[in-house]
Amino acid sequence: MSELITAALVDLDLSAETKQDAARSLAERMVAEGRVTDLDGFLADVAAREAQMPTGLEGGIGIPHCRSEHVTAPTLAFGRSGPGIDFGAADGPADLVFLIAAPAGADDDHLTILSALARRLMDPEFTEALRAERDPGAAAALIRGEEAEPAGSAPKAPTPEASAPQASAAGDGTPVDGPVPGSVDPATEPLRIVAVTSCPTGIAHTYMAAESLAAAARAGGVVLDVETQGSAGFERLDPALIAAADAVIWAHDVEVREKSRFDGKPIVDTGVKAGINRPAELIAEARQKAERGETTTLATGAAARQDGGATAGGDHAHFGVRLRTYLMSGVSYMVPFVAAGGLLIALSFAIGGYEIAGAKSVADHFVWGEAASWAALLNQIGTAAFAFLVPVLAGYIAYGMADRPALVPGFVGGAIALTINAGFLGGLVAGLLAGAVVMAIQRVKVHPTLRGIMPVLVIPLIASAVVGFLMFIVVGKPIASLQRALTDGLNGLSGSNAIILGIVLGLMMCFDMGGPLNKVAYAFAVGGLADPTPGSLKVMAAVMAAGMVPPLAMALATTVRGRLFSRTERENGRAAWVLGASFISEGAIPFAAADPLRVIPSVMAGGAVTGALSMAFDCTLRAPHGGIFVVPLIGNPFLYLLAIAAGTTVATALVVLLKSLGRNTEAPAPAAETPKISVAA
Repeated sequence: MSELITAALVDLDLSAETKQDAARSLAERMVAEGRVTDLDGFLADVAAREAQMPTGLEGGIGIPHCRSEHVTAPTLAFGRSGPGIDFGAADGPADLVFLIAAPAGADDDHLTILSALARRLMDPEFTEALRAERDPGAAAALIRGEEAEPAGSAPKAPTPEASAPQASAAGDGTPVDGPVPGSVDPATEPLRIVAVTSCPTGIAHTYMAAESLAAAARAGGVVLDVETQGSAGFERLDPALIAAADAVIWAHDVEVREKSRFDGKPIVDTGVKAGINRPAELIAEARQKAERGETTTLATGAAARQDGGATAGGDHAHFGVRLRTYLMSGVSYMVPFVAAGGLLIALSFAIGGYEIAGAKSVADHFVWGEAASWAALLNQIGTAAFAFLVPVLAGYIAYGMADRPALVPGFVGGAIALTINAGFLGGLVAGLLAGAVVMAIQRVKVHPTLRGIMPVLVIPLIASAVVGFLMFIVVGKPIASLQRALTDGLNGLSGSNAIILGIVLGLMMCFDMGGPLNKVAYAFAVGGLADPTPGSLKVMAAVMAAGMVPPLAMALATTVRGRLFSRTERENGRAAWVLGASFISEGAIPFAAADPLRVIPSVMAGGAVTGALSMAFDCTLRAPHGGIFVVPLIGNPFLYLLAIAAGTTVATALVVLLKSLGRNTEAPAPAAETPKISVAA
């Protein structure tokens, strides 16, 4: 097993002034040790993780981290900064910086070691020892949990057993994922809490929240069992522990898995950072809810009083945020079907022309040596994949709302939406209806003997019948009429109306570059490909063209006016050429994160120009992705490329102008400047 950290990966005099500089400085050590193969690619992954949530923790700790395909082995680099570096913590800058790098497919043993380190960061003695250490080798040994090695001796690799997660309310070294005996006399009837912690990456915050909650529970005489739904494994809490618990704490930033297990318990539902920074408050809130006798409806996390009174507690997000989460859940599961099916169809058109869509079934008419047969095969496979778009969208919107019991009615509602020609809008409504119906059923109190069959039989049966009735009889026809009107409107778009729609789509695609608004515009365009019309093909073309503008504009800007950008930004600009050409809008995120007030308005303006011109030129596109690599499948390809070039030029000119105005009192950076990286998302 590769060693997690060595002396070469320790910098006890980190000179970086920003978190971007710190990430680059420590990542360069990983590159030198052969742990990272592509510096900029890895830093872009770090930036994307940072965009989800700042990685600064109270107590002067910064833990930038990510999974990345550019990492060869799980690795940790440590830097210590005298003045401190701002990582977004509420109590100020961090003087201890840990850059954690995990391969995209890291094994459980390595990830267990990383999770153990995350827990140790909650120990003040550990962090103070790091602040006092003067030797890089000794600091590395301390982080590995070893005694300092004599100079020149061979370092020992940590083992999973030595580094296994050690956090429990009992303080007896029992892994936090397993049963934990009580730390107080059972005769005193201590408060019993079960908790779930999780974060998007599942490397650091998940385990730090678990350790922080465990420490607060030990201090308060509370019996706590934690289930860490992270990258080092997912071991379910014993059902007996859940049944015996007085309350539940969810400290999470991703959906809690199998949350129906906690039905009927008081739940404190919050973000993972609250579990790290405010564990005692969460335990106190859980105690109050238990004393008030609150309960939680199955799988929704919306707490309600036993007497059926007003809701109390529940999901920590507002309804609008939750609704966006539900919709994005459906879109995220739909996108792989879009990519696979759409590109297969596009490839079939490239081989056999558009008329291949009318070919006979290849199950009955396939000739091995004919290109037309192969084109028809690709087309029919892609069409089969596309047939799942609306059901998958509806099913996983419902899943995001009410967990697995909602999958069946969601898929059924989505299939009915296709049957009645309600299309993409019908799928959205079907998913929301299915989730709402399941949530309503889950609020009904049933006898404990029936709870076992509710999620697998009763709820899917009743919910599917209700959703089917609503889609066929009540709301389906009006939605189908609205879908037809929308389709007719898209087909009839011309002149100023088409240009206005192109402007709006361009602005949405470039505002957050891969974020929710970008995804909404993209989902709108892809939904039209399920039943393509001339209007929907124009929308798809405008969306992809606008989405290519941000990275292309940043690439061009760093080329024509490189002195306005740091050396790292210029390096990122070279990569942005390829990202933009491939329709990967996220390639501009490092630039937008470093200078949002100049970059974002500039690329939005360029995207609006491109979207408008694409519509004005009547460009069409049958593929949902591919960038310049699907230009042969674009209607009016030369005008399409002209639209992209025009928008890129506008965005480049604006960002150069704004940056020039912002720097007119600054001296140009020297050629040997310290590398700067702009990697937050």
